[in-house]
Amino acid sequence: MKEKIGVYVCHCGKNIAETVDVEEVTKFASGLPGVKIARHYIYMCSEPGQELIKKDIKEHGLTRVVVAACSPTMHEPTFRRACADGGLNPYLCHMVNIREHVSWVTEDKELATEKAMDLIAAAVNRVIYNEPIQTKKLPIVPAVLVVGGGIAGITTALNVAEAGIKVYLVEKTPSIGGRMAQLDKTFPTLDCASCILTPKMVEVAKHPNIQILAYSEIEEVSGYVGNFKVKIRKKPRYVDESKCTGCGTCAEKCPVRVPNEFDMGLSSRKAIYIPFPQAVPRKYTIDAEHCLYFQKGVCRVCEKFCDRKAIDFNQKPEIIEVEVGAIVIATGYDIFDASKIPRYGYGRFDNVFTSLEFERILNASGPTNGKIVLKDGRTPSSIAIIHCVGSRDENYNKYCSRVCCMYSLKFAHMIKERIPDAKVYEFYIDMRAFGKGYEEFYKRVMEEGVEIIRGKVAEVTDIPLTPEEEGKLIVVAEDTLLGVVRRVPVDMVILSVGLVPRKDAPEIARMFNLSIGNDGFFIEKHPKLAPVATATSGIFIAGCCQGPKDIPDTVAQAEAAAAEAIDLISKGYVETEPYVSIVDPERCSGCRICISLCPYGAISFNKDKEIVQINDALCKGCGTCASACPSGAIKQLYFTDKQILSEIAGLLAVKKEKPPESIVVSKPS
Repeated sequence: MKEKIGVYVCHCGKNIAETVDVEEVTKFASGLPGVKIARHYIYMCSEPGQELIKKDIKEHGLTRVVVAACSPTMHEPTFRRACADGGLNPYLCHMVNIREHVSWVTEDKELATEKAMDLIAAAVNRVIYNEPIQTKKLPIVPAVLVVGGGIAGITTALNVAEAGIKVYLVEKTPSIGGRMAQLDKTFPTLDCASCILTPKMVEVAKHPNIQILAYSEIEEVSGYVGNFKVKIRKKPRYVDESKCTGCGTCAEKCPVRVPNEFDMGLSSRKAIYIPFPQAVPRKYTIDAEHCLYFQKGVCRVCEKFCDRKAIDFNQKPEIIEVEVGAIVIATGYDIFDASKIPRYGYGRFDNVFTSLEFERILNASGPTNGKIVLKDGRTPSSIAIIHCVGSRDENYNKYCSRVCCMYSLKFAHMIKERIPDAKVYEFYIDMRAFGKGYEEFYKRVMEEGVEIIRGKVAEVTDIPLTPEEEGKLIVVAEDTLLGVVRRVPVDMVILSVGLVPRKDAPEIARMFNLSIGNDGFFIEKHPKLAPVATATSGIFIAGCCQGPKDIPDTVAQAEAAAAEAIDLISKGYVETEPYVSIVDPERCSGCRICISLCPYGAISFNKDKEIVQINDALCKGCGTCASACPSGAIKQLYFTDKQILSEIAGLLAVKKEKPPESIVVSKPS
């Protein structure tokens, strides 16, 4: 059958028309082989522009459509829908990018017009070989897995559960709550972190649609969007959760004390413990690494004194298998290891603390019951706060951690509130108060008598040069506003450490097939248009695993991820991309080269037929298998050799001839 091709050239207002002579391009297109009609219009993506395509398909019997406009990323779905509404298979439509690839990259109108003609000629030659292909609809499992029980995971879980969808909330530690549970107050409103977090934790525990799997880790993930199969390894607490009431008798009697990680090692806990008073679930856990019974075969005091008989030393790891339609990764962050910068004295001087350690000191349930004291119990009379430790530093992390300036100002305010006569110094590079109410908080702290010094700290030393420096920590820094080097003697130094990716981020990325940026954080599908989606369909990211952010932005992103998951589940089915690879069983030799190369695990080997087979739902159409197949048995739909080669041939064979006068050429309205 002779093809009837319609070519449509968009002005895009003046974005294209100011650089490309769209009338000349349209005349040229009308003379290409197989072109039935060529039009140009001011906005092809508009309703009237789409109607032109629908009308021409019906009236002229068009069998193929080429649209020369902006990026296919922007409007390819728009024009495909228009073709489908006109009765044409949407994949018989092909787009040419003459905005980003032509008009936006040159000011030479003649060259731009010529290049636009070349690209359209290539598309017309290629679209002849486009084949009608169909998407597939697969059923979706109405459940969501949320990995990480911090504020991002909690927010996501609650939003999804409120939509009536089953949620599995997996947390690595014995309790949900994450880093926010360690904080004292939040900037700039100075809300009690526990007061706003704990009700959310309780709500999660009581919600009928949420199953908390604390003290658990993801073991294996398989499947595809809408139908993920996940194996979760629930670690043994050696305490029967159904019997434990959290009374605390076991911890009281336990003779073993170890550093408390929740208090950043500033206090101790027992070998059987609850991480913090508001923990959810409020169930005790035996730390097998420090328990005398597991290490030496003696003790078992906790078992003797537990009235509920909840202690169970025979517990084993349990593998729980769940099926979900979508996954949200909210694994959070770690803090920068301050010992990597030895000149600041962390680990060498007793009274140099990290910001998270100071958070625990400030907290009423922390190691000092909220009193700001030195290691020897004295109240400090002078404190220095050093910004950007491990952030905005070419030697460590180039990025800004976003929260450090504001929590440092919060520290200064709280120090002045609790020790009014204390001298507080803030050493900063640039003050970044970017959020709502942040600049006002910055000004408030300055008015409270905090000395804010612009300059990067060179070192923290205990070597005095003057009598007033004797017995002090001396902060040496250049004051860039005064142009002098200052030595500031203080009793305590707080290092405002930055946020860094979790140590297990590479492992999580491999397991869930995520991409990681140069900074070590997970990469979103598109930084502006798809900020919570990932390259793997059905898997979303939220919170600081994607990059440093404060609590409001974390909550907002978590709600966005929840909305994406809800939207996916609520459809009841998932539509697969049609650009999948297919195998010709007659040509496949069973060499299996493609299996090891497939980045999505979409290819398997059929032992009975001794050929490979491709799972349409997992295939993302990257083309790796097709390019590597030595026998040419694999073909990628919409990107076949014939289509690509014909496009190249069309590009090379362009002749700028005047079209016959009988061809219809429309004018813009």
